[in-house]
Amino acid sequence: MRVYCVSYITATANCPCYRHPDMLTFNAILRHENIDPKNVRLVRHQDTRSTAICTPYNLWRAGDGRFELYQRIQKREVFTVGDLIASFVATPTDDTLFIGVYRVSSKGIAPEGTIDPVIQTDQVGLLLYDIQPEAIMSEYAGHLVIDWGKGFRAWVQRAEWNDKAVLEIRPETNEQPFPGFTHFNWDINEIAAVPLAWQEVLKSVKGVYLLVCNETGKQYVGSAKGDGGFWGRFVEYARTGHGGNVELMRQGRGQYRVSVLEIVNSDAGIERVEEAWKQKLMSRKFGLNKN
Repeated sequence: MRVYCVSYITATANCPCYRHPDMLTFNAILRHENIDPKNVRLVRHQDTRSTAICTPYNLWRAGDGRFELYQRIQKREVFTVGDLIASFVATPTDDTLFIGVYRVSSKGIAPEGTIDPVIQTDQVGLLLYDIQPEAIMSEYAGHLVIDWGKGFRAWVQRAEWNDKAVLEIRPETNEQPFPGFTHFNWDINEIAAVPLAWQEVLKSVKGVYLLVCNETGKQYVGSAKGDGGFWGRFVEYARTGHGGNVELMRQGRGQYRVSVLEIVNSDAGIERVEEAWKQKLMSRKFGLNKN
């Protein structure tokens, strides 16, 4: 990888597009690689749909082709055949990480059975681009972080009109290790952003969990007994908003935070442990366990 000196100097000029002359920008790297910014579209993937069960960042980290399929499916004409795409993903810390350059080869219509990897629904009838990865700038993929600016809704931009400051060139992208079940605590509506390694840990065990409403503090004690362990249950809450519980259904889709109360190895013993936690936390009298 080429090494650049990244000087991020706070702009004092009134213009928000001010760039210090010593600041490294993404367009400067493009030109250094003999790529004309006029031919490049910058794309920042961050899926905020409430039904999302995986983030574009996690799709890319998985490296199994799902990210490439996700990028190909579009509701409207956001790409032009022949364009180069510089793709970025929002990381769990909301950084904008470069993951590669792609070329748009053609445009068609998604056939039946084209499943969106983020929301797991058929996207038949939407646009389906043929987008192929390019080898150029591959040494920066997973290392280069830019300042996208505040306009996150403008997720497709022309590089020539939107030069981005390079904030960092990281030696590598590492995920934080799983913190342990005692310290795991996550918003259900953002469960798709849980790191892949953490997901595997949560899939591997069953037991009793706690939902706490962020607005009222009311608690719901539940158990994960089926395939997929805790993770499968958490995803179901994110997808439906209630997980099949009548009282949560009556409350409507709320803002819940989930944690693990106890690991239980035996399916036969889970209900007994679940009942004990309901009594300890008084979640029937004061919480959301109305059954």
